[in-house]
Amino acid sequence: MRQSGGVRIDLHTHSSVSDGTDTPAELLAVAAAAGLDVVALTDHDTTAGWGPAELARPPGLTVVPGMELSCRWFPDDQPPISVHLLGYLFDPLAPAFLAERARLRDERLSRGERIATALADDGHPVVWEEIVERSAGGVVGRPHIARALVDGGVVGSVDEAFATLLHHRSPYYVAKADTDVRDGIRLIRAAGGVPVFAHGMARSRGRVVGDAAIVAMVETGLLGLEVDHPDHTPEERDHLRRVAADHGLLTTGSSDYHGANKRIPIGACTTAPDQYEAILAAGTGSAVLTG
Repeated sequence: MRQSGGVRIDLHTHSSVSDGTDTPAELLAVAAAAGLDVVALTDHDTTAGWGPAELARPPGLTVVPGMELSCRWFPDDQPPISVHLLGYLFDPLAPAFLAERARLRDERLSRGERIATALADDGHPVVWEEIVERSAGGVVGRPHIARALVDGGVVGSVDEAFATLLHHRSPYYVAKADTDVRDGIRLIRAAGGVPVFAHGMARSRGRVVGDAAIVAMVETGLLGLEVDHPDHTPEERDHLRRVAADHGLLTTGSSDYHGANKRIPIGACTTAPDQYEAILAAGTGSAVLTG
């Protein structure tokens, strides 16, 4: 049942088109049942869920077409740091961005096969062909391998798989050739989209970049920071709000919902309506699904 009260907006969710467990239609049904008014579909490195979402959108729910882009920050004196960009309302057919997304999906597929093969060679019950088949044509990543490890009885949960066999210090870990984050910002902006730095202080995920990197992103064209995220502490949220205020950035909030692959419910964190309106004003490459 939809809830009464203020407008509720969640701008970061994943379907089975990437590493969530709900189909786009199921995700939108969950969003409507949770009382959301606006939800963004932001699968990793693909827009393949946009079409199914348009067909399945429940009455009264607005869907923001988006994506989460796999990127890297390259410090001068340290190894690269994995970072993610949320891109909203971009043109999915912009040629340069389309080509880069295809490259990233191919990179994910190659990486996944190497991880699965190494696990299988050491006796773990994972079969790459079965993992690909279960992905139903979506973007295959480590969560799909984690689910295979759960199904095979190797670990008790996806979280346990990441904490043991799939984390970045594991012998099975394989790095991806992700997009330089400044190139990613340029690609999103050139496609008429709105780039927002996702979960920028989520230390539980690994190393994070500092404020100097955020400033460099702003100089490249970054328009917002994801502040209210389940992986950010109250202190980290406060810090990001100050950074956003100092540099005139939008601030967003979201659940980063992945269905059964994570325990965070949809709508756990939300975006203020005025910030959502600013995103709508800045995005020119595509339109929200509403009506």
